[in-house]
Amino acid sequence: MHPYMLHLAALRMSGKGSQPGRSCKMMKILVGVDKSEESQIALRYSCHLLEHFDAKVDALYVQPDVVKMVADSTYAPFTTKDDVERKVRAEAEHVAEEIIESCEVCVGGKIPCQPVIAVGEPAEEILRMADEEGYELIVLGAQERSSLRGLLLGAVHAKILHYARQPVLIVRNLRDISRILVAYRGSECDQGALEFIGPLFSRKKPEVTILHVQETGLGESEEFAQACVMTGRETLSALGFEPITKMAQGDFVEEILKAVAVERYDLLVLGAYGHKRPKYLKMISDEALNLVRLTTRPVLVYRDINS
Repeated sequence: MHPYMLHLAALRMSGKGSQPGRSCKMMKILVGVDKSEESQIALRYSCHLLEHFDAKVDALYVQPDVVKMVADSTYAPFTTKDDVERKVRAEAEHVAEEIIESCEVCVGGKIPCQPVIAVGEPAEEILRMADEEGYELIVLGAQERSSLRGLLLGAVHAKILHYARQPVLIVRNLRDISRILVAYRGSECDQGALEFIGPLFSRKKPEVTILHVQETGLGESEEFAQACVMTGRETLSALGFEPITKMAQGDFVEEILKAVAVERYDLLVLGAYGHKRPKYLKMISDEALNLVRLTTRPVLVYRDINS
């Protein structure tokens, strides 16, 4: 039997996915915000997503380190440290006001939400706080898009996607989540993604489609492809869903993008690691990174913080 087939069989026998224990405790969400409108949309989206869910949302704004800014040789030479401090403080106060306004969506839905301000490099502070404070999901607003290349991943987004230990949700617009596409390859990370979204959407019960792409170019057999679909369906069924299952053949990224474009799903869910990615190497796979860049929909990239 193919080694991945053994892995899928073990998942089914272990009963993974049959215990929706995540919904029994409060979920902590960390939203990275800045002065952009996209980050405020991400904050409001998080509150909308977690409606009717026991959750707490913190909006982290990382203000620049004044000392570092002044020391930077590329900074305006005739600007004093006091000038920089005043500008940074004013910007932080403005962002905090916007956060409080966006948090009203959360408070209206009875979800605790508060602004948090740190000093330093944004990606490093978001990653540090997410780990030290035990957050279970990081949310970021999408940046600008290029008509040729899709999402322009900035340094902050790229670093967090590569090094976060938590699931990362990239938000692009405010929209109801009524249809979800799960890109399912059958890896442990993909399985974890199903178990993560099950409790998260247990009350709203959106339509969930599991799509497995049989990568014939890599020698994947139809037997393995069918086993993947069966395992994914059994996992979500145990969590109270009636998933739609689909199969395609060809290139993984191309087929997922095609499905999103044609069916216009509201959320794409995928595991950060593929079968070829060893457990100790926690960086996001090239395929997952390309899907984040190229799709036009919000994307939830799953990682297991306990692995």
